[in-house]
Amino acid sequence: MTELNPDRIAEILTITVLPQGNGQYVCQISTNLPDRNRENIPCYGQTPEHAIAIALEQLADEYRRIAEESQNIDWRAVERSDSGEPIEKQYHVMLHYEDIITAESKFEAMHNTIIGNTVVENAKIIVIEVAKDLPIEPLTRSWF
Repeated sequence: MTELNPDRIAEILTITVLPQGNGQYVCQISTNLPDRNRENIPCYGQTPEHAIAIALEQLADEYRRIAEESQNIDWRAVERSDSGEPIEKQYHVMLHYEDIITAESKFEAMHNTIIGNTVVENAKIIVIEVAKDLPIEPLTRSWF
């Protein structure tokens, strides 16, 4: 198991949620890191929690992209052992899909999304090479 490093990088996130005149909410997340060129993009939601979830997902998307790009991995490169056998590595694969769907019910909206290949075809997929001993659990969801 990976040991915790006492040399921490501390980033302070400020989450601001403001009610709008139409009963909706807007959320902005700002950070204390001066070298971060992140704009404070307003994220709208039906509730404060919805607005926060959208803003955090945008922030997560940025960090996933940074993590993937920082590895600078050739997508097609295959590392081989001295005997010529491919060396298998471990990857954390994150798939993110969002859509706005018109449906008769919440169940129908979910069902119509998962019955096809739309999610895989239209999702953002991030692939990050990770150590085999990284203590990470993939996020899974029970649908019912």
